Amino acid sequence: QVQLVESMGGLVQPGGSLRLSCAASGSISSIVEMGWYRQAPGNQRELVAVLPSTGYTNYADSVKGRFTISRDNAKNTVYLQMNSLKPEDTAVYYCNAHGWSPGPRYFEVWGQGTLVTVSS
Repeated sequence: QVQLVESMGGLVQPGGSLRLSCAASGSISSIVEMGWYRQAPGNQRELVAVLPSTGYTNYADSVKGRFTISRDNAKNTVYLQMNSLKPEDTAVYYCNAHGWSPGPRYFEVWGQGTLVTVSS
């Protein structure tokens, strides 16, 4: 079993910053990719940023230049630094990871979600 534990989100004023973290633990041989998705009320879940083991990042157009994804492979942890936050960034943010457990067996898991609210 592989689990993801996300840090707390919170209330941030427009223009402010917030950093999210997500740590993977359990039966992990290798992680192929970790990333962040978000879901605003009434909307579908959408990609925010992903970082595969190759190191080639992919960002949603709406966050390019404002958000930065990074990863600590030794700790199986991914971070999302969010700057210049806008009210439209308000959403529940979900961490995602997929890779291989011993066996080998493929896994894909989601974090519990953390609410980020951008409001004055």
